[in-house]
Order: sequence, then structure tokens, then C-alpha cells
Amino acid sequence: MESISRVTSMLETARDLTLEAARDASFARKSSTRPLPPVQLKKLLDSRHDKEILDGLRKVLSMSYKHQPTLQYFSNIIKNIASPNLEIKKLVYAYLVQHAEEAPDTALLSINTIQKSLSDSNPQLRALALRTMSSIRVPVISQIVALGIKRGVGDMSPYVRKAAALAIPKCYRLDPSTMPLLVEHLSTLLGDKQYYVAGAAVMAFLELCPERMDLIHPHYRSLVRKIVDMDEWGQLATMRLMLLYARKSFPKRTKRVKKTKSVGDQERKPRKGFYDSESSEDEAGGASEEHGEEVLILDPDLDLFLRSIHPLLQSRTSAVIIAVARCYLYLGNTTYLDNAIGPLITLLRSAPDIQEVALYNIIQICLHYPQAFVSYASHFLVRATDSPSIQDLKLEILTLIFSYSPPTTRSLILAELSHFTTSSNPHLVRSAVQAIGRCAQSSPTTQLSTQCLKLLLKQLSSPDAHLVASSLDVIRHLIQRDPQAHVKTIVRLAKSLDALTAPAARASIIWLVGEFASVDPEHNIAADVLRILVKGYAGETDAVRAQTVLLAAKVYLQYLLATKKEDSVPEQPKNEDSTIEEGGWSPTATTPETSKLDSNHPIPLLYQHTLLLARYTPSYDLRDRARLYRSLLSTPTTSTALASLLLLADKPVPLAPSPSQSRKDFVLGSASLVIGEQSGTGGLKGYEALPPWVKEGEEPDPKLRDEVGGRGEYVSIGAAGGNVAGVSAGERLDGATGSKGGLGVGRVNGAGGKEKTLDDWLDEESEEEESSSGEEESGEEESEEESGVEYETESEEDNEGEEGRLVK
Repeated sequence: MESISRVTSMLETARDLTLEAARDASFARKSSTRPLPPVQLKKLLDSRHDKEILDGLRKVLSMSYKHQPTLQYFSNIIKNIASPNLEIKKLVYAYLVQHAEEAPDTALLSINTIQKSLSDSNPQLRALALRTMSSIRVPVISQIVALGIKRGVGDMSPYVRKAAALAIPKCYRLDPSTMPLLVEHLSTLLGDKQYYVAGAAVMAFLELCPERMDLIHPHYRSLVRKIVDMDEWGQLATMRLMLLYARKSFPKRTKRVKKTKSVGDQERKPRKGFYDSESSEDEAGGASEEHGEEVLILDPDLDLFLRSIHPLLQSRTSAVIIAVARCYLYLGNTTYLDNAIGPLITLLRSAPDIQEVALYNIIQICLHYPQAFVSYASHFLVRATDSPSIQDLKLEILTLIFSYSPPTTRSLILAELSHFTTSSNPHLVRSAVQAIGRCAQSSPTTQLSTQCLKLLLKQLSSPDAHLVASSLDVIRHLIQRDPQAHVKTIVRLAKSLDALTAPAARASIIWLVGEFASVDPEHNIAADVLRILVKGYAGETDAVRAQTVLLAAKVYLQYLLATKKEDSVPEQPKNEDSTIEEGGWSPTATTPETSKLDSNHPIPLLYQHTLLLARYTPSYDLRDRARLYRSLLSTPTTSTALASLLLLADKPVPLAPSPSQSRKDFVLGSASLVIGEQSGTGGLKGYEALPPWVKEGEEPDPKLRDEVGGRGEYVSIGAAGGNVAGVSAGERLDGATGSKGGLGVGRVNGAGGKEKTLDDWLDEESEEEESSSGEEESGEEESEEESGVEYETESEEDNEGEEGRLVK
């Protein structure tokens, strides 16, 4: 019974405490939302109770965050800066940093109190005081801030040293004349043993003096080893620094790897003698150097950095993963870059904003190395929940890896794109059509190009005029690549002129007919198409009229060339007086060829009728074009060759580059890469391109990167310094004591380099016993022997390099 009563009493007590806490919380919530008058708020700030002061400070800071005027409480708040309560000091410091520029004279009154806090026993309070003093943007206190930084650099607490490192750029912005002193402090902090102090020092270095790479040489290897333990901001700053440092300190060395040869090539080689094998290998090596594949040779220190950042690919921060990929792309080889592909793909499962930025960076890598993403093609399939920008980026990646994919992956990509052409989203349909065109241009086989062309021809029946125009642009590019294989396609497009209403689409088809209809002279449909177009000339737009006039000029030029071949009349000597005037070509000159032309032939009549229609067109440009064609073709004998060069010359095949091709020069992970063309040719303000690789022979000495040991001796790691790593501290201590002639433990005896073994020590003891037995025979001889032993032992200690033994 007693236990039951005890349990019930405890439950009642807990219930009362819960109700009381809920009542206090509701009262505090109501009181916090209710604005207080300034008089009552000042009374809270001037109170002697910490609870009331904290309540007043919270209300004032909430008002300042809501952009309400709070400068009238400045003096009341500064009075509490000497409070022993740490929470009150934090709020006072926060208010002081916000309003110090508005009331600099009043803010200077608190500097002495902040300086006293630099000597406090609590390291958090010392770091807070240093951070606050450096954040007060009043130039008068720059020297005081510099002294505080000097004191913080030598502090025993790493938190204070980190605050000192972060305060260095702030002090420089207050007074640039303190630059030499701050650089000395920065050099000390870069070599700090604590990783979070070194990370803050790297951030300060990048802002203060990023060109002083001589400060990084002795701390390079220590920073590389600490990068794994730093926080995300320190890791980003250190990788950015190492990227610049590597470009300025390690030259780009490449070698050519011998290509593997087939068995048949090896069998065709004639057999040589034993001594001829070496010369044949040398010849093969020389040939491989000329025709082999270039491979990047990594410096040992650079390889150390690339290996040390490999664990950062498992970071929870997407910026760190992209930074590692940036270092691998611009510093390492494809082996390192392959390790970063998987973590980049995992970013596609993040939020939409991170996913979009990750896709921009993946495209940037794909422009340089598309083979790495072929196995991840299924991750770039468009989802229904994707935004339009993400859809465009995914389709662009699919087109970039299309030509490097196996046949199964290519069929998957084409099936995906053809499915999107039937979507109800017009933006997605247009993007899919453009993607099909890029796939067709990059396809290595004609079969895939034909398949892409069939998918594009299906879009001509679409009611979307922009879609039809974009499809025809892609079709035109494909036909220009191989006109002989697309003669029937041109005929099919000409038949679709009656159904098409989009001006851009009709203009593209007319240009195709005039450009490639003469490929097959037996089935030339250009004249028939011109006859049909002239009937509806008045109802066409200016773009279609211009292409119609151009088509008429090409048809008439082909008629002149055909007539000239049929007649095959040798050219008559030119009469300069009758054909050339002082001002140039005479449009009214007549030749025997022109008299032989049939004036009743339908093609010349059709050409003259088209020029007559263009003469009364309201467009100035179109009338000028008609005059140009009339004057160009008025004298067939003299201007046929020139007209052929202008009208029938082979046009270069246009290429549709990737939309991100203009961003290829931007650095991976930069904001200019995401913004693209809107940032301009030079990127956003503050954008810095990567420096070029240092030229071989101009790089700094690798010994500068040797770390300083405990006694000022340099200890190198790997092959860069010339010594072998892995020497223990005990061996180094034994070597140091032996070289100074101390106890001689572990010292090298003679030139043989052998240490004393247990047998040697036992032999010495037996010799000492024999010498002691000889002492009884003669005391004088004993003294002489002792003096001789001591003398010769000292001489051996003075001359360690000479061969000899102790006197027995």
C-alpha cells in the first residue's frame, strides 16, 4: 500500500510541475510577442537581475533583426558589457558589432573592457572578445586589434588561435599598413598543429595574400595531412589553395605509353639475332614515344595531396565533393577522376537546387571526359517531377555520352528521346527534338543517323510551328552531311510544302530544294517547286519570298550551265570595249551565248517573272537581292563562273554544339559555370581562372617543402626530398647521441657501419678482467696501461670515421 501511495504522490507532483511549466511558457510567449515601451525596456536593461537584463537584451536584438530602430538603447546595453554572465556578454557583443559604426565614440568606451576579457581564464570568453574586437569596424582601434591578434597567436587554447586567424583579414581591412605584421602571424598559424586553426589560417591566407606561395612551402605536407580532419569550410579553402599551389609549383610532365600491338603485327616482324633485340626494342620504344598515348606523370608531393583528399568524397557536403572532383580534373589523371564520378552521381538524389548545380558540374566534366559517365546513363533519365531546367541538363548529358555508349545504351537513349517527342509539354518536346539532332550529328554510324532522321520527320505534322522549324533545322544539318543519301528525303520535304504553314519551316525546305535538288539531275524538282511557289508569292512572308527569289536564281543558273555544255561552243575572244565599261560590268552587254538562249523556254520566263514580282515587293532588302541576281546573271559568258561560286558553292556543314559548350572554359564548381552566358565572357565579378602550369625548370626547389624537425633539421617524405620516410624517433635519437660523442649507444664503429653486438660487449669485459690481473705484477705498468687506454679511447672518439679498435 505504501508503494502505491508513493507512486500516486509522484504522479501528482509531476502533473503539477507540467501544468506550471506550460503556464510559464504560455506567459513567456505572450509577453515576448507583446511590444514593450522604450521606458520599460530601458528599465529592464538597467536592472540588477540577470534574468531581466537577458529578457531586455533578447527583445532589443529581436527588434534589430526586424529592422526596427534600436540605437536609443546603445548606452543602456554597453553598461552590461562587464557583466560576469557569459550569456549577457554574448548578447552585448552581438549588439555592439551591429551598431558600432553608427555610434563609434560610444563604442570606443567598451574597448578597455573587451581588452580585459582577453586575459580571462575562460578560453571561450577570450576567443569571443577577440572576435568582437576585430569585428568593430572603427579604424582607430586597428593597432589595438593587431596587439590582440599577436596575443591570440601565442595563446595556449586552439579556440583563441582560431579566432586570431579569422581576425587577421578584418584587421587588414581596417588598416592595410599592418600587412607585414599580419603576414608574420599568418605564417605562424599556418604551421599550427591543430587542424581547425590551420583551416582558419588558410582562409585568412587566401583573403590576405594569395600570391605569397613561399609561405606555403614549409607547411605543404602538414596541411595536406590535416585536410581530412578540418571542417567543411577549411577543407574547401585548403583544396582551393592547393589547386593554385600545384599549378604554380609542379610542372606538367607527360610521357607517351607504348600502344599494345596485335599478335599479327608481332608475327610479321622478321626475327633478329641476340644482339639485335636491344636495338629493335629501342626502335619500338622510339616509335611508341612518337605515336603512343600521353600519360600525366604526377609529382610525389602532388600525388600525396590527391591521395589525401580521396576520403573527402564521402563528405556530407556537396561543395566538398565538387571541390575534390575539381582537383582531380585539373591536377590528376583519369584514374583519380574515375573515383569522383560515383559521388557526383549520388548528388542527383539531393534537393532540386543541389541537383541542378551538380548537373552543371557533371556536364563540365562530361565535356572533357564523357566516357566516365557511360555506365551511369540510367541515372540521367528524365522524371516527371523534374523541373524544366533539370530536364534540359539531363537530355544534354545523354547526348554527350551517346557516341561513346554501347549499342544497348544508344537504343535506350533514342527510345527515351522519341518518347518525349509525344509529350504534352511543348518545352520538353522541343528539347527532345534538339537532343535527337545532336545525337544524329555525333553518331558514328549512318544507321543511327537514319533512325534519328525518321524520328525528326514525324514532327513535321505537329501543329507547333516552333517545333516544326527546329526539326527542319536539324534535318537540314543532317542532309548537308551526306546529300547523296538523302535525295528522297528532299522530295518528301518538297511534297510537304502544301501542308506546312510555319514561315521558318517553309523557308528551310525551299533552301534545301535549291541547294541539293541538282544532286540528281534526272530527278531535278527545283523548277516545278519554283513554279508552284510563284503562284502564291503574294501571300508569303518576306523570309519565304527571299528563299523563292534565291531558288529562281539557282534554277536559272543551272539552266545556263546546262545550255553551255550542250552547245559546247568555244569561247570567243573578249571585246573589252563592248563588255566592260569604266564603272564595272555592263548589264546590257550581249554575247553570242545569250543570243542562242531560247527566249520561249519556261525557265528564263519563270526567272524573269520572279524578278518582276520581287521588284514590287515592299521589302528593301528583297528588292536589293533581286537587283543583285539580275546583274549577276545578265551576262552568262563572263559571270557564270562567279555566279556558280556565289550560289552553287558547297556550304560548310553546320554543327549544333552542346548548349554548355560556351561554359567549357569556366572552372568546375564556380558560380560563373552555373550562370553561364549571363555572367559574360570573363565570368562574374571576382571570378579567377586557373593559372597555367609552371614551366619545367622554373618550379621551386622541392627541398623547400621539407618539414622542419624538432632541432631545426629538415625531414623529407617520399622521393621529393631525397630521404626515405619511416625512420623511427629512437633511431634518430641514437644517431644524434652517437654523432656528438656521448655515451656511444647505437654508434657506428669504424668504416664498416656495424653496431656493437652482445659478443663484442662480452669480449670487452673479458679483456678488462685480463688487464686487472696484470695490475698485480707491476703498479707502474698498470698506471701506464690505464693512461694509454684512456688516451687512445679519446682519440677514437674524436676520429669516428677512421678504422681502428680499442686498445686491449
